[in-house]
Parts: sequence; C-alpha cells; structure tokens
Amino acid sequence: MSANYPNQGNYRSSQPGSTSHPMPQRPQPQYISQPQPPVQRPSNSNGANKSGNFSLFTVLLSALLALLLGLGGGFLGAKLGGNGTTVIQTEDGSKVVFQEIERSTDIGSQASYAVEDVAAAVADSVVEITTEVVTTNSFFGQYISNGAGSGVVFTTDGYIVTNHHVIDGASKINVTLRNGTSYSAKVIGDDAKTDLALLKIDATGLTPAVLVADSDKLKVGQTAIAIGNPLGQLGGTVTSGIVSALGREIEVEGETMTLLQTSAAINPGNSGGGLFDDKGNLIGIVNAKSGGVNIEGLGFAIPANTVRKTIGDLMEYGYVKGRASLGLTYITIDNIAAAWLYGYDGYGVFISKVDMHSDAYAAGLQAGDMIVSINGAQIESEEDIQAQTKNLKVGDTVSMVIRRSGRDYKVDIKLSEYKG
Repeated sequence: MSANYPNQGNYRSSQPGSTSHPMPQRPQPQYISQPQPPVQRPSNSNGANKSGNFSLFTVLLSALLALLLGLGGGFLGAKLGGNGTTVIQTEDGSKVVFQEIERSTDIGSQASYAVEDVAAAVADSVVEITTEVVTTNSFFGQYISNGAGSGVVFTTDGYIVTNHHVIDGASKINVTLRNGTSYSAKVIGDDAKTDLALLKIDATGLTPAVLVADSDKLKVGQTAIAIGNPLGQLGGTVTSGIVSALGREIEVEGETMTLLQTSAAINPGNSGGGLFDDKGNLIGIVNAKSGGVNIEGLGFAIPANTVRKTIGDLMEYGYVKGRASLGLTYITIDNIAAAWLYGYDGYGVFISKVDMHSDAYAAGLQAGDMIVSINGAQIESEEDIQAQTKNLKVGDTVSMVIRRSGRDYKVDIKLSEYKG
C-alpha cells in the first residue's frame, strides 16, 4: 500500500457537489501502473375422497358450497389471505402481501366481463397523485414545481402503490380518491430498480385492487384495461386494448426492466395507475410509454408478480431484500459540458458518492474516482456496471480497477445488501 496515496485526481473539489472522504483511516487501493492516455469518446451521446366414503355432513357441506357459489357467480370478487393485511413468507424467503377484499358489484356470471363493467368494479381502487418538488437553481433561486400521476389502492387501511418516478424527490405528496377526498401521503419505501413505491395515507375502508394470481400466465392478445390520471387532470380515465407482449426488456429512467406491453392508450399522468384484465384483476402497474412522431400504441406496465414481491418487501422492510450493491453511486460523463458541470476531467464512469457502510468505503474508494474495469471487463457506461453485477449476490467479491490522478489502482470489494 502506498503511503502517499493521493487524495484527489480526476475530481476538482472546488466544483459544485464535491465530496471526498478522509483517507488516513482507510486502506489504500493497490497501485497498478501509469495508464496510457485515455481515448476520448465522442460527446454524442378438484379433490376426490381417498377413502371413497362420504359422510352426510360432507354431502350437506358440498351442497351448501355449491349453492353459495351459484349465488355468488354474479359477482366480480375475490378473497385472498386472512382478515385484513397478511404478510406471508414464501419458500425463497420473500414476502408476499395479501389483502382480503370482497367486491359486490353485480356484473354477470360470464367468464369475462365488458370493459364498462370492469371499470365500474375497480374504479375506486385507482387514485390520483399530485406532488410538489422544491428545486434550487442558481439563476432562479428556490422554486416549487408540481407533478402528477396515478396510484393503486393496495390495502383497505391506506397503502397505495405507485411508481418511484412519480414521487421521486417530492417534498409533498397528496392522494385523491375517486370520491374527491384528498390525503397527505408519506413514503413507506420506494425502489428505483423496479420503479415502484409504497405510500401510506391515514384512511380506512378503501377498496383495494386484487392482484392476478400469476402474471407469468397472462396471454398475448387478452384484454387489458388501463385506468389512471392522464395529463394529471383527467382522473378516472379508462382506456382499453390488449396485452401486446410479455417480458419486454425496456430501459426506463436508466433502469432496464422486464415489462408487459399493452396497446391500451397510455399518456403522461397514467404512471402508477392500474392495468386490469377482463375479470377485474390487477395485472400490472403502468409505468411507461414509448413516444415519437410515428409511435403510438406502445404502453408498458410492471407485471403483478414483480409488484407483489417488491411491495411485500417495501411494506416489511422499507427496501427490497437480497439485492447486491457495490455501495457506489456513479455518473457517466460523455461530453465536455457534463464534465465541466460536475467537475470531472475526461470522459468515463465516475464515482459520485460512496456509502460509508460499504466495503467500497472501507477499501478507500472516494468521489471522483473513475471506474476503469470490473472483473476485467472495461467499463464505459453505467449499463456496463449493471451487466457485470446483475447476477451477483450479497457477499460476492468483485475486482475493480479505478483511476485517480492519472494512475490505476486495483481493489477487491465485497458486495453489500442494497437498502436504498
């Protein structure tokens, strides 16, 4: 370890947002060699009775159940779990949240229902969300910007699901029910990777959505009904289409996600709203639309299975369990304007923040270090880092090369659990 390890290199601490960590108490990365000058990149950027004998009680019970089912066939409804909210731990250790509910909207006994009947049955499960974000600007000072989106009622006692990007950075969040009642909401947990967030309002007697049993069993071509608040002003808007595709790999807000594709019309403000099937089951949370001059009918939603797992963890822990992290926040600099703005010399992926509880911090990494490679793979973008770490688990070790003051240093980092 070098005793004269430099405190700065590619990072100019006089620039805005500069942070650096004191080095004397921490080990130093291993110096490798003086690298060649970096190449500048362009700035573009049913069950049978086993004994065979049926008691009179069994016969009577079966007849009673059949009668109840016959009477109940005209209702769109479902019961999941026990009374109230139930958190169940699955075999893989994940948490699944169920909410017992019973709808009483009489819409017929057919296997599927008309769009207008589904819309009437689930309308109370979708809410409007408005936000305020306080922004400080060197030219305009401090000002408030407003945002809007949608949400889905998850439990009778006020848990609401929406998108992470709908509430990200918000200093104030309001939830408005279909009946016009508004509540101030607090964030229980949010997850940028799945673009999901869990809110809580002080309300009872709400009408939760019923998650479809298994969104992996959805079929391309089946009915999809979107309900939300397009343009932030048209709450309760219903559009319909079909499930256009399953398992689409789409990049949203810098994160690669596996989503449902739908032809139901999606517009700004629909984010966080519900995508339902023709039985009134929630099959996904709307989160994106592809836009362009000649692009229409490309809407996307987070599948119900992802929602179930993520929201279960957010409700239980406030974060998604078992996700590995380097403990680093980083930024890609690929043009001279960004380099000047953030205070970095050259192009590449630079560390902008180090989690003080991570192995990366203990190993001596600091803001301003450029990530050259991970496990021998050259790093030129944040997507490269995701590619090298996406299949790793908490406790795995990666070998990194970082560059500081024109010198390359090698450091091994044990991945920690991401609790962001």
